[in-house]
Amino acid sequence: MNKIIQFGEMVDGYTIPVLNEREVRAAAGLYFSPLFISLMMALFKEDLTMVKYVITFFLTDFIVRIFINPKYSPSLILARLIVGRQNPEYVGAPQKKFAWWIGFVLAVLMFVHIVILNAYSEISGISCLLCLIFLFFESSFGICIGCKIYALINKGNVRYCPGEVCDPLVRKEIQKTSWNQLLTLIIFIVYAVATIFFLGENFSQPARELWSLFE
Repeated sequence: MNKIIQFGEMVDGYTIPVLNEREVRAAAGLYFSPLFISLMMALFKEDLTMVKYVITFFLTDFIVRIFINPKYSPSLILARLIVGRQNPEYVGAPQKKFAWWIGFVLAVLMFVHIVILNAYSEISGISCLLCLIFLFFESSFGICIGCKIYALINKGNVRYCPGEVCDPLVRKEIQKTSWNQLLTLIIFIVYAVATIFFLGENFSQPARELWSLFE
């Protein structure tokens, strides 16, 4: 019988509690967008209202994840509803708990600075930036930076990593990058730099109303 207060779930074939990586990635994406938008509003409009709401909900969510049960985390429940038809990808709960402790500490720092003290500083700015980086890598690439740190601390003692990255890697043919692909990437980077250099002035001009072009 599942307990209310626990971290991770026991699944047949796994010797330690695990979490569904697909749900974790989806939850990271759900927080990345509002946090990014709220920080842009804080930077360019000097309005901290939205970021205060996001940080409050973010911290509350992490409290539930770590101290009660990830099953009852609002973001993970919503993520489960979104990706529930996809086959689960299991990841070891210990490394996720370590990663979420990092997120919890960053959330506390932001909450104290921005919500309680109603102030901002380099500390809150760096905390927000680190949260964005962690959320972006998790949601976009499936890379848990906190889990990487955990693996470095506990070498040879980590099981069930996302994408089996803890196991010795033997790249399949579809995973290999050819010299033609690398050359294509380099050409695109040169193209992007040239576009910014030669067309930057044109691209920065204010947009006109469409119908004014026909007057």
